Amino acid sequence: MMTPNKPRAGRRGRVRGALVALTALSLVTAGCGSGDPADESGPVTLSVAVWNLDTTPEFKAMFDAFEAANPEVTIQPVDILAPDYPTKVTTMLAGGDTTDVITMKNVIDYARYAGRGQLADVSDLVKNKDDLAGLDAFDQEGKYFALPYRQDFWLLYYNKKMFDEAGVAYPENMTWDQYAETAKKLTKEADGKKVYGTYHHVWRSVVQATSAAQNDGDQITGDFEFFADQYRMALDLQKSGAALDFGSAKSQQANYRTMFETGAAAMLPMGTWYTAGILAAKKKGDTAVEWGIAPMPQRPGASGVTTFGSPTAFAVNKNAKHTETARKFVEFASGVEGAKAIAKIGVLPALQTDEITKLYASLEGMPSGEQTTKALAPDKTMLEMPVSEHTADVDTILKEEHELIMVGEKSVEDGIQSMRDRVKKVID
Repeated sequence: MMTPNKPRAGRRGRVRGALVALTALSLVTAGCGSGDPADESGPVTLSVAVWNLDTTPEFKAMFDAFEAANPEVTIQPVDILAPDYPTKVTTMLAGGDTTDVITMKNVIDYARYAGRGQLADVSDLVKNKDDLAGLDAFDQEGKYFALPYRQDFWLLYYNKKMFDEAGVAYPENMTWDQYAETAKKLTKEADGKKVYGTYHHVWRSVVQATSAAQNDGDQITGDFEFFADQYRMALDLQKSGAALDFGSAKSQQANYRTMFETGAAAMLPMGTWYTAGILAAKKKGDTAVEWGIAPMPQRPGASGVTTFGSPTAFAVNKNAKHTETARKFVEFASGVEGAKAIAKIGVLPALQTDEITKLYASLEGMPSGEQTTKALAPDKTMLEMPVSEHTADVDTILKEEHELIMVGEKSVEDGIQSMRDRVKKVID
């Protein structure tokens, strides 16, 4: 769980590994610190809370770049399992933990921490950040308590070889009806195994956030009727056998990477974070998939490409031991050098200048062409889930009703009505 940066075998790498272990121990035994600021005039060990360090290469890339630019600083990752991250960080901050930098996994948790006064104000670092995608999501009544360094959004991955073998044209400006029709054409039996035309992961956003983004729907106070068409399309794909059914995906704990990289599915709507995963897998020889990307399918008559996404950010803990160094790290991560560091490994930075976009698009192994360019530059990217005081409760309701619809325990109409009734009680 607490994995040091193995590829770098130098002294600093060994120190980081040891510090990760020590930090883990301190979190278990102490849970919080004194809150007294430390001397930052000499060498500094900066602690940064992250998740799944060994499988999230952007953190190592960012830390290496910051340390190279600031030789007096050593990064001490506080590694937490991804599923436990929100709960763990909530406990840490409530207990007065002094970890210097906290990674904001989503804007919902960010709003909660900022609202509780647990993050330091970094509004003065926002100057000249016009090219920073996702920055608006961190606006708390004119103040900012985190800066995004990464901006993900959803697009369509596809297996070029499967399209070629089926004699089907690659995805190009598809509507959802065309997407469903294509998925059915690509579905087949191969060597005794089922090959699905597409794979929809079990997250509710696959249906709901897509619907909300492309219908300008409100997932907090709306009537949710705008979900209906997307649900009918998804359920029809399940019923026809062109997509793995939700119940099986859930019970088998299907992995979207495995489904796509082993050729079990020909298409995959997914976030841009997966690009880094495919590039890494191809480089290691773990997959032979010949992949391409295209914009997310759109509603008929749509103008431009609309998708959804969410930024990821770094924030300075209000109780940080090394506040000035933490601020320096946050500013670095959202700037040009931080963006270059993660773009080089296939992670889409929040800073989206022409220079950074070209660097990202020119990575070895990246697809190219007009549809790739269009997919990487959507006309509109809506926030995956609006932020409000009701977000957490509404998110739980929408997830529960989503699962009931997808396994067939409720009709689309009944599920949407239940969402409406239950959310109304929360808001009222």
